[in-house]
Amino acid sequence: MITVSEEAKNKIIELRTADGHADDFQIRVGVLGGGCSGLTYNLEFNSDSLPTDMVFEDKGIKIIVDKKSILYLAGTNLEFSDGLNGKGFQFVNPNATRTCGCGESFAV
Repeated sequence: MITVSEEAKNKIIELRTADGHADDFQIRVGVLGGGCSGLTYNLEFNSDSLPTDMVFEDKGIKIIVDKKSILYLAGTNLEFSDGLNGKGFQFVNPNATRTCGCGESFAV
């Protein structure tokens, strides 16, 4: 399961509205190869899910995750920060054994 902080929920709704997406647009969260630690996070709006996808809902936000990515993301909390230490979505991933300095890539 993937959870969403209150700040992340509010930002997702704000961005979805600003982009003109309907309320049925969900977020797709995934893991791609790359980055300085080996794996990177991917986050995008998506209205389609595949039969092999897993769909979670937290705080009214539907989250689509492909089967491969859920192995890396189980238990992750999606947060949003707009503070002095950086602005953007952050993945608090209990499975990550190592992260890069910018927090955009990780290793398990």
